[in-house]
Amino acid sequence: MTNSEILKSIEDAQMRKEPLNFHVGDTVRVSAEIKEGDKTRIQVFEGTVIKRQGAKARETFTVRKFSNGVGVEKTWPVNSPLVEKVEIVRLGKVRRAKLNYLRDRVGKAAKVKEIVK
Repeated sequence: MTNSEILKSIEDAQMRKEPLNFHVGDTVRVSAEIKEGDKTRIQVFEGTVIKRQGAKARETFTVRKFSNGVGVEKTWPVNSPLVEKVEIVRLGKVRRAKLNYLRDRVGKAAKVKEIVK
């Protein structure tokens, strides 16, 4: 086996069984496992997906929210076992792959249009 075949087999073993179906601009609720000493708990982080990058086992996504008037961003690997689930709260309508411009906006200017079903 060549090196690329070995890497491919390792990455395929780390992939999620069911893919996470959300897009940039969606408002999501991420339930992630947090370890504090001996204990583990589930912490929920709700915000707008501002970017999704990478491919296969290395894919990551970044979620941004406002907490007490301060913008907070967190990045998770899509295939991480620490990410329990990602619930879609609202579907966003955007025309960009990366929403970096939201970092400069506050309040109503930072809103993303919603897709109404």
